Amino acid sequence: MKIIKNILFLVVLLSTLQGFSQEILTKKEALEIALENNFGVKIAKNNLEVAKNNKSIYNTGFLPTASISSGANYSNNNQTIDRQDGTSTSIDGAITQSYNASLNVNYTIFDGLGRKYNYQQLKETYNLTELEAKETIENTYLQLFTNYFQIAKLTKNKENLNEALSISKKRLLRAKYQYEYGQSTKLELLNAEVDVNNDSITLINANQLLSNAKRGLNLVLGIEKEVNYTVETNVDFTNILNFDELHQKMITNNTTLKQNEKNIAISEFNIKVNKSNYLPSLGLSTSYGWNKSQNPATSFLAASSSNGLNAGLSLSWSLFDGGSTKTNIANSKIALENQQILLEQQKITIDNTLKNTWENYQSQLFIINAQNKNVITTQNNFDRSKERFKLGQITSIEFRQAQINLINSKTALNNAKFDAKLTELQLLQLSGDILNVEF
Repeated sequence: MKIIKNILFLVVLLSTLQGFSQEILTKKEALEIALENNFGVKIAKNNLEVAKNNKSIYNTGFLPTASISSGANYSNNNQTIDRQDGTSTSIDGAITQSYNASLNVNYTIFDGLGRKYNYQQLKETYNLTELEAKETIENTYLQLFTNYFQIAKLTKNKENLNEALSISKKRLLRAKYQYEYGQSTKLELLNAEVDVNNDSITLINANQLLSNAKRGLNLVLGIEKEVNYTVETNVDFTNILNFDELHQKMITNNTTLKQNEKNIAISEFNIKVNKSNYLPSLGLSTSYGWNKSQNPATSFLAASSSNGLNAGLSLSWSLFDGGSTKTNIANSKIALENQQILLEQQKITIDNTLKNTWENYQSQLFIINAQNKNVITTQNNFDRSKERFKLGQITSIEFRQAQINLINSKTALNNAKFDAKLTELQLLQLSGDILNVEF
């Protein structure tokens, strides 16, 4: 008996020490780590930086271009010159040298408004990329807390299983005492041992599920972390508005809908960019140049040099390009119509999703209240059964059933709380409010 007591004491002591040594990962800390290290968030930030570079004034064609060019030429030839009076002159190694340098500036004064619309299109593309990055962060929020609350749920369930195992161990110890003193049968002892073994196996499986869930959270966090940490298990619900206000927020703030609106704006500018090809373009070019040459004796001039400013305007107008502009405009109009159809489809889809999620959320809140009552009832029933079992008024099977009912009701309440919280987060994402939640 002393050995059994020592073993039970050691198990309780080790569990207590383990609890004290574990690090607590809070929701706020987990969110900060994910926003810093999550792979999807990193890629979204890089894509946003690319879009920012693309919408820069340097990528629009509004600025002039400037270049410098220079060159030098050298020739060494044998030359013979025949004159009109019949005389001739021959020179071996006639050297000719020439040098040039110029600064050139070109500027498009008018291009049919194409670069104006292209610039506006690039700005809308940047806004779209911002929304895509926001959606990635929203999805990371949801994925993060889905994993986080899964760990919290499994942790609470594990506590329930620990409680069940503790009750079963105490019952086993009682059965051993009673059997040794002839107060119960061998069957009672064997039943108690089977229940301890079953509860131990269930607890081991729960530990494995918990470790797996923590590794899944590590993946979302984007870090390698030992799975011996714990998480916050409290569940605080947000004061969600009524459905009409939630629906209005969805129409105004839903990230998916706003992305499609940006796609429509981009398509509209694409039509204008293509239409600009019907208009003429006007360009300005200017240069400042310097030239110098040194000629052999056979040349009329011994040397020459020049420098000065040159400028010119150029006008071009494509009267007919084989119909490519017309085709591009027609196709861009169809692309715009497709984006408008897609927006209507998304509105209906997201609206239905919001309604389904809202009803599911209301049902889960009701289930939480019902499960709370079940826990109170099963707890009272278990307490009464425990006393009656001690007095020998009920069998071990009846006591075990009361124990199972209590653990099942606590687990069901625990699952209902975390399921409702995840549904709440889905509602906040649909309404575009998930990034505003305080954790």
